[in-house]
Amino acid sequence: MSQYTNLLFEVKDSIGMITLHRPKALNALNTELLQELSNLLDRIKEDTSIGIVIITGSGEKAFVAGADIAEMQTLTAIEGRNFGKIGQEVFNKLESLPQPVIAAINGFALGGGCELAMACDIRIASEKAKFGQPEVSLGITPGFGGTQRLPRLVGKGRAKELIYTGDIIDAGEAYRIGLVNKVAAPDELMNVAKAMAEKILSRASVAVQLSKAAVNEGLNMDLASGIAYEAEVFGLCFATEDQKEGMTAFVEKRKANFSGK
Repeated sequence: MSQYTNLLFEVKDSIGMITLHRPKALNALNTELLQELSNLLDRIKEDTSIGIVIITGSGEKAFVAGADIAEMQTLTAIEGRNFGKIGQEVFNKLESLPQPVIAAINGFALGGGCELAMACDIRIASEKAKFGQPEVSLGITPGFGGTQRLPRLVGKGRAKELIYTGDIIDAGEAYRIGLVNKVAAPDELMNVAKAMAEKILSRASVAVQLSKAAVNEGLNMDLASGIAYEAEVFGLCFATEDQKEGMTAFVEKRKANFSGK
């Protein structure tokens, strides 16, 4: 296991497991943790042995309880903007990793914690998880992407309600509005996340990564441009060994043995 001050990281069976590890602070995001996470994401991006990433929080209470209020309390306007940009850059890096990322949300995912979860591809929540963007209760707005990613996931009206009120919702409501993909019993959370990871790993990895790029890039384009982008990545698949294997296996009525090439 590779260990940082505020993170735990290990790779097993092609799954990169990130644990946010500030248990005494409920894994709150400070500058040091964000920098460590940024450095780790750079490493993961270049590591072809890692096919998928799971990110979770240390302890039973929190995924990430938010950004570190003690650090933010005395920031000036310029310093606040710069702190927001640091978080945005790290979460953009997380979202744009070539590998899929699953958030296993084991507890509170508030403020920056909810924003971090939203930067992941798939969110699986413990029944005990809580979600919210309570920043207005502190006199600030969401600053790590919440005003942009939340409406993209749950729609403009629901996002505005959650942001304007600062309300905290439970895992069941988060599932109902489309904020999370699955809800699991607390003691089954990691098993469900790993099962999802293993299923994705069994697919053609190049096709999965190209699909991720098409979805992410397409959301920043008009429909015609997004469809054109899709045509390009669709065509690229036909230059891969996995496309040949996948279609041959289908015709031969056997399980495909993908190589990731």
